[in-house]
Amino acid sequence: MIIEPRMRGFICLTSHPDGCEQNVKNQIEYIKSKGTIAGAKKVLVIGASTGFGLASRITSAFGSNAATIGVFFEKPAAEGKTASPGWYNSAAFEKEAHKAGLYAKSINGDAFSNEVKQQTIDLIKKDLGQVDLVVYSLASPVRQHPVTGVLHRSTLKPIGGVYSNKTVDFHSGKVSEISIQPCEGDDIENTVAVMGGEDWSMWIEALKAENLLAEGAMTVAYSYIGPALTEAVYRKGTIGRAKDHLEATAFTIADSLKDLNGKAFVSVNKALVTQASSAIPVIPLYISLLYKIMKEKGIHEGCIEQIQRLYSERLYNNDGIATDEKGRIRIDDWEMREDVQELVAKLWPEATTENLSEIGDLAGYRHDFYNLFGFEFDGVDYKAEANELVNVPSIA
Repeated sequence: MIIEPRMRGFICLTSHPDGCEQNVKNQIEYIKSKGTIAGAKKVLVIGASTGFGLASRITSAFGSNAATIGVFFEKPAAEGKTASPGWYNSAAFEKEAHKAGLYAKSINGDAFSNEVKQQTIDLIKKDLGQVDLVVYSLASPVRQHPVTGVLHRSTLKPIGGVYSNKTVDFHSGKVSEISIQPCEGDDIENTVAVMGGEDWSMWIEALKAENLLAEGAMTVAYSYIGPALTEAVYRKGTIGRAKDHLEATAFTIADSLKDLNGKAFVSVNKALVTQASSAIPVIPLYISLLYKIMKEKGIHEGCIEQIQRLYSERLYNNDGIATDEKGRIRIDDWEMREDVQELVAKLWPEATTENLSEIGDLAGYRHDFYNLFGFEFDGVDYKAEANELVNVPSIA
């Protein structure tokens, strides 16, 4: 079939298998170009199919020659209907890993469930024995609690009052004012249940109980802080409470790993175009301005550049792992540089529908969004027929 992007609001309903494969190959080539990282050799990535999770799997495999198991929840293709991009990404990753002689297997299912945890435990026991790095990079709007059975839904709302600010529709380029109503009822508790650290902790407990964590094993989860500009809707909103919980969980997990000389960290990463961030009001406008500034300063990074730097300069460098005053790894350091944030703050009140394409990088934002779904990659013939029915080798 000939596959074109079909949009519904902030979601693309189609994805391109050849484009997703090209995306994965580009990231692999970047990692190979940066040289070997003396990192973990047996790696579990929970949330391995897109964004930072996919970049972590690629960096582990092609930077450190690691065997990887990836867990994700993606939609396979059906005849005439494309798979989700994460499915195609994972198929391409496995294909390239196997070609390079690397172990790579995947599990598709709800990572919050006990069943998928058990399936993963069984696979590690059978094939790897133990793992020495666990990356936790889950992003989901809902979680069915494996013990209570309650379905929790996260919300992205301010706490304590209405939040009003500017945003941009990145499809049309229209800058407008938006108001978001404050959270109510159980919004905070539900958001923490979905996006906080409880499930991360459950994974580590389950793996440790089965003696599947190697001596000196490390685990890392990903978070975001952002500038004062977005904090009312992000870091000081419902999602911020979940991130606070995630970051506190790192210390609990670190304590539980002491007998293995293990470590647990949260890495605070840079603002990037993701399916989630595209739906958050204010964030697309902030990222458009941020991208322009960071590109002009020569310090812009995508997911793969961020994770390569995290591995090579933080997690696996010889000088120890540098953290901030709250024990977090800060790989958002270039985004949060004073000169960068001063320029964003200066441009923010000036941004309009008419001038955003000049003072910001809306075209770059759009391009990155289409890339998420396998579109707009050089070297891919989008007018040619593509085979939508692609299998993930270890799942087929």
